[in-house]
Amino acid sequence: MTTDTVNKYRINFVTCHKLPERSFFWKGKQFPVCSRCTGIYLGYITFPFFSLGLLHLSLLISILIVLPTLIDGTIQAYTKWESTNLIRFTTGLISGIGQMSLTAIIGHAIG
Repeated sequence: MTTDTVNKYRINFVTCHKLPERSFFWKGKQFPVCSRCTGIYLGYITFPFFSLGLLHLSLLISILIVLPTLIDGTIQAYTKWESTNLIRFTTGLISGIGQMSLTAIIGHAIG
């Protein structure tokens, strides 16, 4: 298989920096996205539960649980402080859940 053939079937996550020191590894292979994005994308799995009404968070809670990721990312971008991959993953997961809750809330409001 040529490189072009392999790249043809590769999913490209263009919004992630994919830095090795901020990524998880499994059996020596780096995840395709960083630990924060891994958490966010896993949080997105909750969307069907919110859209079907099986889960519900208030608008305020949904907004508040997105904030830790924004705070953590901003602090790391503008200071020398580095959080751990576990913190990045956890805040990302919580943020992904909050984003899906907000998406469902907006969807129900306009639908």
